[in-house]
Amino acid sequence: MVRHNIPEWARDAIWYQIFPERFRNGCPGSNPEVSDFSEEPIPGWRISPWGMDWYDQDEWEKTSDGSGRRAVFNRRFGGDLVGVREKLDYLEELGVNALYINPIFQAQSLHKYDATCFHHIDPAFGPDRVGDLQRLAAAGETEDPATWIWTAADLFFVELVHEIHQRGMRIIIDGVFNHTGCAFFAFQDLLKNGADSAYRDWHTVERWHRDGTFDYMGWFGVRSLPEFGRAEGNLVAPVRNYLFHITRRWMDPHGDGDLTWGVDGWRLDVAFCVPHRFWKEWSALVKHINPEAYTTGEVVNLATEFLLGDELDAVMNYMWVYPALSYFIRGKHAIGVSECRLKLQALLDAYPPEVNGILQNLFDSHDTGRILSTIANPDHPKKTWDDYFAEFRLGDHPELFTRQPGEREKNLLRQLVVMQMTYLGAPMIYYGTEVGMWGVNDPDDRQPMLWDDVTYEQTERLPGGGVFPVSRAVDHELFAFYRKAIALRRKYPALCRGELHWWTKNETDEALGFVRTLEAEKEIAVLFNVQERTISALLPFTGMDVWSGRRISDSRQDIPPHGWLIVQCAE
Repeated sequence: MVRHNIPEWARDAIWYQIFPERFRNGCPGSNPEVSDFSEEPIPGWRISPWGMDWYDQDEWEKTSDGSGRRAVFNRRFGGDLVGVREKLDYLEELGVNALYINPIFQAQSLHKYDATCFHHIDPAFGPDRVGDLQRLAAAGETEDPATWIWTAADLFFVELVHEIHQRGMRIIIDGVFNHTGCAFFAFQDLLKNGADSAYRDWHTVERWHRDGTFDYMGWFGVRSLPEFGRAEGNLVAPVRNYLFHITRRWMDPHGDGDLTWGVDGWRLDVAFCVPHRFWKEWSALVKHINPEAYTTGEVVNLATEFLLGDELDAVMNYMWVYPALSYFIRGKHAIGVSECRLKLQALLDAYPPEVNGILQNLFDSHDTGRILSTIANPDHPKKTWDDYFAEFRLGDHPELFTRQPGEREKNLLRQLVVMQMTYLGAPMIYYGTEVGMWGVNDPDDRQPMLWDDVTYEQTERLPGGGVFPVSRAVDHELFAFYRKAIALRRKYPALCRGELHWWTKNETDEALGFVRTLEAEKEIAVLFNVQERTISALLPFTGMDVWSGRRISDSRQDIPPHGWLIVQCAE
């Protein structure tokens, strides 16, 4: 099988994931209103203050829901694309060069996985929400792209993409091609006109009733996320046509082949739920528009069937997360170095070599507990997606440690970061992890980003009970550590593009070690000690410890507790 082009730039990518509503409010004048997401008024509702105590409740929350655990989903902090553009200097300073942005298309929820349409950026993410809503109401659009207008938010996003490219960075956006929200234009027409709707095939209707109502398939049974219709092992033709049109719109906005204004690729939500036949056809279109485009899917288990060359380029590498965290976080479910190495090698063997170099290696995301809180709860298993996802949901596990992690957790995070930045594959950072943000799974993993120019209320109470005053602020030392680790990866091509070989000649098998090699480049050996004590480890060669700048002339070296060595061969 002839493989699709693997984009060269993706081999050097250091990804940064942005959840737009919680990253930065750059245009308060476009803040959302209750009418954007609720058919019913919410008395007293207001935009939540960026620096509020996350576990506190505003007055409107106390009225609408005594627990606050449901009302929290009606919070809006006003994060937008204007704020993303405002913080491009920050991202450059950090050293990341590729952005993945969660859904930005018009939708009712804070997370935007329930699209109203895919051909417009959400008005609240742009510079003129009110004006855009008026323009859209007057436009009379249909699924035909000839009827589509360009809103202020659309144009702002295209300009943002262009500026990102001018800075030498890349950007991909979330494609949610399995389902929509109930406010999606085709589903709304279906509700209005029933079986007579021109869009009757767009969603999966399971049964029609005599009164014109119908039962439909929701994603994993969630009725607020109606699934697109299927036919002959594919999405139905009108849905395919629509998705092809919006793909062209955002990859080549001007329709003239000037790709500097278009996105560099897509992250595909719940890719494992969408028919393979669709991915093959859609991927061919993507590569036709831009042969250097990058597509990565959300596949939480082994993704071999998606990575054969005619569907996706890569996946979010959750299969890497499970053994890595199970080894480095030494809880009661921890695995040994041999098991970790075998699991990681089995994963490398499962995918083509060119794919391994561009997989997105992450430790946390908008769908998981933040890594600092995962570390702070070491005895919860992390060996599968079910563990990693469900074990860190506070509603199911009220015993979870939800307080601010301490220096022990941050020290272990530093070791994980070094692993992430030296291992084969493209590192991906979830916004705010680099400045010390913490929180268990949704909604606590989606708190507003920490910024120096925001005053943060002291956190007083936690959902599990008790009072633990905490002052939140940017962790500048952790940020500096991330900068150093990222700079190290970008400095040495072997760390980005080199092959990986395991180093197993430590007599006690206490150190996880590997060597990165790249043609004429000097080899780099990386060794980790996950023990609470200093260990003695055998290096494959002597040379320069590129992390500390220390010259190493003896192959037998001590590694401190939860420490590491990164040694470039002297020859």
